[in-house]
Amino acid sequence: MSYAEIQSRALEILEPGQKGDFSSKVCDGIIAILVIVNILAVTLESVGDFSERYGSQFFVFEFLSVTFFSIEYLSRLWSSAAKQTDSDKIFGSYRLGYMLSFSGLIDLVSILPFYLQALFPGLDLRVLRTLRLLRIFKLSNYNTAIEDLFSAVYEERKSFIAALYLFVIAFVLTSSLIYYAENEVQPDKFASIPDAMYWSLITLTTVGYGDVSPLTWIGKVISVATALMGVSVVALLTGILANAFSNQIARRRLIFEDQIREALEDGVVDAFETRSLEQLRKEFGLSKQQADALLRHVQRENK
Repeated sequence: MSYAEIQSRALEILEPGQKGDFSSKVCDGIIAILVIVNILAVTLESVGDFSERYGSQFFVFEFLSVTFFSIEYLSRLWSSAAKQTDSDKIFGSYRLGYMLSFSGLIDLVSILPFYLQALFPGLDLRVLRTLRLLRIFKLSNYNTAIEDLFSAVYEERKSFIAALYLFVIAFVLTSSLIYYAENEVQPDKFASIPDAMYWSLITLTTVGYGDVSPLTWIGKVISVATALMGVSVVALLTGILANAFSNQIARRRLIFEDQIREALEDGVVDAFETRSLEQLRKEFGLSKQQADALLRHVQRENK
């Protein structure tokens, strides 16, 4: 195999595995299992007895994990040059595109705390342990949920920004009003408008911890109005996001259906078209049943 072929094959193995690619599937499984075990290890380290009793084992496991993730990161960085889509480039470089991508940044963050701890021993270790929990985002390489969320928000960005603007107005307004209403009777809890913002945010999101509550009659009126505004605005934001997800799924189904129609133009779906449809199905997150139902639907239309 040539250098370019080796590089391309390494990229295939590191990327989410396609059907029939055993090596890539094994690589995906190892990475997923290691990420999950790492999250469990970081969680158990926070338990005093576990940390004291198995501290050395935790360190060895962390060292081996960082070694693996470091090799993986460097391998992804090296093999990313074999990519062929222009959307993966930044300033004409595939490697820079990977480094600055969401998955590339998460891959870097998954190993960075260990090296920071080694280089700067005086850093707060609790903060570094928290950063290690971000390794869970490495599973995003094999699930498009986060990308789907960002895509949904981007598609409905105008509506989302408008609703968010209303939320910010309600947040600032109610914080200011409750400060002037409660400052004299509760100077410790409403010492300033920034202090009052905690109460406003908790009330607007309808969480209502109850640790801070108004005592004056006007403060109680403001509290009721804040809760009502919170229900309305939060419901609006939730509705926009849910509608965006629904529209995104509908668009994907339409695109997949159009691809089926193109494949059936000659009346037969050949092996190449079957692989292309299967790859598109996985990319869009459609189930096998949904894909088969769309195929039957198009076939009935063509009869």
